[in-house]
Amino acid sequence: MKKLTLAALLTAAATPALAHTGHGAEGLASGFAHPFMGLDHLLAMLAVGLWAAQTGGRALWAVPAAFVGVMALGGLLGVMGVGLPLVELGIAGSVLVLGLLLAVAPRLPLWAPIAIVGLFAVFHGQAHGTEMPEGASGLLYGAGFVAATAILHAIGLGLGLAGSRLSAISARLAGGAVAAAGLVLIAG
Repeated sequence: MKKLTLAALLTAAATPALAHTGHGAEGLASGFAHPFMGLDHLLAMLAVGLWAAQTGGRALWAVPAAFVGVMALGGLLGVMGVGLPLVELGIAGSVLVLGLLLAVAPRLPLWAPIAIVGLFAVFHGQAHGTEMPEGASGLLYGAGFVAATAILHAIGLGLGLAGSRLSAISARLAGGAVAAAGLVLIAG
């Protein structure tokens, strides 16, 4: 519980949601930094890992892998200039919904978490891809945000697995905190 509390405090101390300000992506390093630059991306990525840990079984790898794969496709859409409606709301909504799912801990068939994270991954990926400026290496930038996302999922998985050993309520408490942050993000 102490580790989970420390992780929540560190997450809360992260910078405000600045991931969508056009902060100048130029390659691998800036692509890698992007998911860490906004509370919205950071919380959603950690929540995916936590939810996969809470769900267990094949979800441990399938849920994060689905998110990363669909996010990469969404990034390609963004690079190609394909717009999606309500991207910012989709990203903030992912924080709220993933937090609620952690808090409620429903028992769902594996396809449901995969579909849910896949839906949100399109928005996250499209935002990443759209914000890549002309002249930047799309391949390096994409590799950076995919790697950072996978690392954040792994951190969430680790926290979730450690928390499940301590108390079944740890993930639910974390979920409530993530959902509350999602409400704040949506409120603007």
